[in-house]
Amino acid sequence: MRLRRLVMAALIPLVACDEGLFGPIVDPDSPGNLTYQLIPSGDPNIPLGVLLTWDAPTSGRAQTYDVLGRNGGQWGLRATTTSTTFHDAGTPQSQYYVLARDEQGRELGESDPITIDARNRLPAPQGLTSISLNRAVQLTWRSNAYDASPTNFDTYRVYSTAYDAARGVCTSAWELEGTTVSDGFLAGNLANGVSRCFAVSAISRDGHESEWSDARLDTPRFDARNAFVYATATRPDSGGFLFADVSVTPATYGRVAASTRTDLDFVVERHADGKLWLTPGRTAVTMLLYSTTPVADLTSIDRAPSTGFAAVSIEAVPGYAYVFRTTKPDGVHYAAVRVAYVAANYVVFDWSYQSAPGNVELNRVPIR
Repeated sequence: MRLRRLVMAALIPLVACDEGLFGPIVDPDSPGNLTYQLIPSGDPNIPLGVLLTWDAPTSGRAQTYDVLGRNGGQWGLRATTTSTTFHDAGTPQSQYYVLARDEQGRELGESDPITIDARNRLPAPQGLTSISLNRAVQLTWRSNAYDASPTNFDTYRVYSTAYDAARGVCTSAWELEGTTVSDGFLAGNLANGVSRCFAVSAISRDGHESEWSDARLDTPRFDARNAFVYATATRPDSGGFLFADVSVTPATYGRVAASTRTDLDFVVERHADGKLWLTPGRTAVTMLLYSTTPVADLTSIDRAPSTGFAAVSIEAVPGYAYVFRTTKPDGVHYAAVRVAYVAANYVVFDWSYQSAPGNVELNRVPIR
């Protein structure tokens, strides 16, 4: 008898410590793991709604769920559902919990409440920049939003809207261009010569949207790679180039033509020493050397200079860039060339052309 009492005394502490050894006891009639996911709208303060999800009680007795919410006051019924998810459309409540009911409608158990935590909101992305491309714009920005909370970061949202040139403002018709997890985005299928504004926000893992970055104005342009024009002395039928041939409807861009045409933008001429030079093709075209050092790519030519254009010839040198100021019937247009290769009889180059009159092509200043 004494031995039996000793055994029972030894077992009692183990039973009493069961919760501490194996974790808290879970109510089999209560929904578990209630979580939320905000649905971004573009307005950081007004999401489209919130998606709630939870685990069904392990007892299997739950037939319906009451979803309750509040904004600091009394709890109110938001919906009753048979699913273990609920989309609460519109501005979310600040707190939620879920109550399970059996097939007779009797209360079973309830989940722990959750709070929509605004502290998870990330800072606005900074340093939005852009590069104009052919029917596209390459956007990049700093990683400050990600750096602020790497484990809380989820994605970026990229927006765009039309630009009202008459008033000098971005219009209010913002649209979602897409999402990305990197700090860069290619906005494609855009119209060349048509300016658009762009902005970026950061989304946290629970769906909080940050304030937007400063807006960025950019204008896609025509361009192409690896065009080539012969020296006029070698192939006069292919010794000239037009950034835009407006003699046909619709206009064509990047056209190699005979050096005898009177509407050319430039021609390639061979000097007595055998070197090839770029020469304006008519009096309404002037040009300049973009920089005194080579440029890495055509996209390095970020903006047409405001001064320095002249009716001069400039030697074609691989890696160097040249900017043209050319007058068409609708006004002044700017274009650029980066020489890729110079052979004995021809020049290979990349080119770009801004079809918007008067636009200096990559005049990309922040717009508020």
